[in-house]
This record gives sequence, C-alpha cells and structure tokens, in this order.
Amino acid sequence: MNSIDVLVEAFGRVREHVHGTVDGLDEKGLNLRLDADANSVAWLVWHLTRVQDDHVADLAGTDQAYTGDGWADRFGLDLDPASIGYGHTSAQVAAVHVADPALLTGYYDAVHERTLAYLRTLRDPDLDEVIDDRWDPPVTRGVRLVSVVDDDIQHAGQAAFVAGIVQRGS
Repeated sequence: MNSIDVLVEAFGRVREHVHGTVDGLDEKGLNLRLDADANSVAWLVWHLTRVQDDHVADLAGTDQAYTGDGWADRFGLDLDPASIGYGHTSAQVAAVHVADPALLTGYYDAVHERTLAYLRTLRDPDLDEVIDDRWDPPVTRGVRLVSVVDDDIQHAGQAAFVAGIVQRGS
C-alpha cells in the first residue's frame, strides 16, 4: 500500500462515518442542538463536507461541487455560498437546517467522488510539494490532505455523538 492508497482508505472511512451517522435521522434529529450554541449533526456534516470540498478543489485546481454542481442551490441556505463554516456564529450554525438526510449524504458522496478522482491523479512524490509557504513549516500537499482527513474524522465523531444522543432519546 502506498501513501495515496492510505489517503483513499482514510477518506473512505470518513464516508462510512458520515453515512452511518446521518442515515436514519429525521429532520428533528439532524437539526437538534444540545444547547443554544451547540453544533447539530446537519451543521457538522455540512461543515466537514464543505471543508473537504473547498480544500480538495483548491488542490485540484477545480471548482467546488457546492457551487459548481448546484449543491448550494439544493441546500438553499441563507449563507454566503463561499462559506465553509469556519468561524460560524451560533446564528449561522442554526441557518444550516436540513430536512432530508439524503441531501447531506448526496453532497458528501459527490465531494467524496471528486476527492477520490483527485487522489488517483497523484503519486507519492506529489505529496511533498509545498503548496502554502505562508506557514512555518510550509504546508505540503500531503500535510493539507491529512489535515482535511483529520478535520473530517473529528467532526464525523462529533456528529455521531450527537446522533447517538438523539437516537437514545427517541
């Protein structure tokens, strides 16, 4: 197994977590906030997908699925389509209201397929390329991809926690 295979496997696990968390939740469960400032399952999954979409599209030099494939219109959120959720206020978190779990998993799957297609264009040496020298140390393509996987897994775990509470309470 090479480094690209490891990344494909890691992103595949994120997909499994997203589906395992979202499938079976209704509108109330998707949007429940455990307190007034907590993130809902809907927001967490939307956010992790937005981050992956944004960062991988940037690496691939392509448009994002959210804006390029019409997902922003399908979501119909009262947010700037460029928003990925970073730094959202409580009101912005609340604005991410999703009625149908298939919307979240559909968007994630579209981004996942774009991610896999991009990863399949890479070879191990590509991961060492510096893509952002504004940091110390500079960020390589591999570090950026690991950062995305790490962020996705953390948020998927948070969403699974909230979903578990929702399911035990129903």
